[in-house]
Amino acid sequence: LAMATSHLLSSPRFLTSCLVAFFCFSKLCLCFNPKHFNLSTMAAHWSSAGATWYGSPDGAGSDGGACGYGNTVSQAPFSSMITSVGPSLYKLGKECGACYQIKCTMHPSCSGKPARVVITDSCPGGPCASDSAHFDLSGTAFGAMAKPGEEGNLRNAGVLQIRYARVACDYSGKTIAFHVDQGSNPNYIAVVVEFEDGDGDLAGVYLKEGNAGSEQGHEWRGMQQSWGAVWKLDAGSELQPPLSIRLTSQYSGQTLVAKDVIPKGWVPGATYRSLVNYI
Repeated sequence: LAMATSHLLSSPRFLTSCLVAFFCFSKLCLCFNPKHFNLSTMAAHWSSAGATWYGSPDGAGSDGGACGYGNTVSQAPFSSMITSVGPSLYKLGKECGACYQIKCTMHPSCSGKPARVVITDSCPGGPCASDSAHFDLSGTAFGAMAKPGEEGNLRNAGVLQIRYARVACDYSGKTIAFHVDQGSNPNYIAVVVEFEDGDGDLAGVYLKEGNAGSEQGHEWRGMQQSWGAVWKLDAGSELQPPLSIRLTSQYSGQTLVAKDVIPKGWVPGATYRSLVNYI
């Protein structure tokens, strides 16, 4: 038995297994990637934040804000249920499109029921910067936390303490849309990416020219985040449509390809819808 144990301890396979186990315990991130979670199946994890509101009482806050969604924020599926957030949640625009549930319980007019909002804007100063997390909500979204008929009382409360939780976005069957910026031309393209189900956010956007299904086709080229949800590519030569776009989410690292989504004859200012979405 002693000889067998000695042989086992000196075995290269055994030593390799020990080293792998050691690194898995001492460097957990090498063996387990905590970002590969599915928001659609995870239980909500609630945290505390401050909340204020801006714009008109029943409006959508600003006209689009720092993410670049423009007046779509007042239209379905956003439907004015939107928010600007402080730097801790905005993350330089990478979290544009992320969805949260919010609720309040510490004011007599609070219903205690959660409402879902989408990040569409940045709130850089005041309590947005000083709070560990802050939501500067549209008037509509702020009122959605109130008991029926008490929306005005809640809006008059000033700064509220609320609870919030990251949740999956659900755009009711809509596919991802790419709105081509007015400044785009045959050699340069910028797009606003809208309606990403699931994680909702973006870590990277890539573009491929020509026939994306061809093995001889062009390579994927990384687009640069211009601002908010606007991503651009200065191609240096005339782009060859149709153009395919690949998205990578910030939260889980999931990828999705919208094949040939921007067709031949594309024009600045137009919106092109994909056939796909994350969930």
